[in-house]
Amino acid sequence: MMYDDILGINSPEQFEDRCLNTFRYQYNYNPIYRKYVNLLEVDCFEVDCIGKIPFLPIHLFKSSTVITCADPAVEAQKIFTSSSTTGITPSRHYVTDLKLYEASFLEGFRCFYGEPSEYVILALLPSYMEREGSSLVYMADKLIKESGHPESGFYLYNYDELFKALCSLRERGQKTLLLGVTFALLDFVGKYDTACGNRSLIVMETGGMKGRGAELSRREVHARLKAAFGVQNIHSEYGMCELLSQAYSSGEGIFKTPSWMKVVIRDFIDPSRIISAVGDRPQRGAINIIDLANVNSCCFIETEDVGTILPDGTFSIDGRLLQAQRRGCNMLLE
Repeated sequence: MMYDDILGINSPEQFEDRCLNTFRYQYNYNPIYRKYVNLLEVDCFEVDCIGKIPFLPIHLFKSSTVITCADPAVEAQKIFTSSSTTGITPSRHYVTDLKLYEASFLEGFRCFYGEPSEYVILALLPSYMEREGSSLVYMADKLIKESGHPESGFYLYNYDELFKALCSLRERGQKTLLLGVTFALLDFVGKYDTACGNRSLIVMETGGMKGRGAELSRREVHARLKAAFGVQNIHSEYGMCELLSQAYSSGEGIFKTPSWMKVVIRDFIDPSRIISAVGDRPQRGAINIIDLANVNSCCFIETEDVGTILPDGTFSIDGRLLQAQRRGCNMLLE
């Protein structure tokens, strides 16, 4: 499959057609997904719209090798893993085509921000850099290289150097993207006064507060960061190791997806029921994600996040499900 077939989608009809074709392909060539669909007693020949496609529970990436390929001998080029607390099994995403991942995140970045070469890209991702298998670090490293600016690079806990770099870039009016894990951004602004109204700076948080002190709402985090950096909005990136695409927010925690990715909301009580915004009324529920770049793993993921879908198709992340139960999973894991 050519990358343009996935990343070149330009209409809802084309997206739905690609989803249905990919569903049939993954049903035929992904043993884990096929077993799950069969356990749900879904007849693949009756799936004729996105609303009938079963979504694979995301926690099966922890216990299973989720690969779609007509050749059973194919091997992963890279295994991305999720961050996890001690004693918790991380998710594993077996990526058989790293070039597709690169094409997806580069084209996704261009959709919302333009060419990486326009920016100095500073990555403040300490917790991710201190472990193996982070898809976020892989993406940031490629974006830094695509940036081509000598100042672009990673920062661990060397906050003094980061502060000096931000001051220098501000004085030159250089467009800058500071991509940071939330707790590290808050640590940084707790030590340095950067509120100088830098119009050339984009601050983008990637989430990440678990186990790092008091949990703060997104609104509280963004308020602190806006005041500290002197910017009007805090941008956000929504991604995970089980996906090869990302959604982005330019402020207020409202996310948009590229054309080959879509977030849909499922009912809390009946996970098989997809709900949509009605008229001008948003709808809240659990989040399912379609990521067509996941053609070699599974494109249809049932997450454990809670969110709200807005009438224009944008969405927000509201939290996590508690004690989530997934229909069919216990049988699959036996």
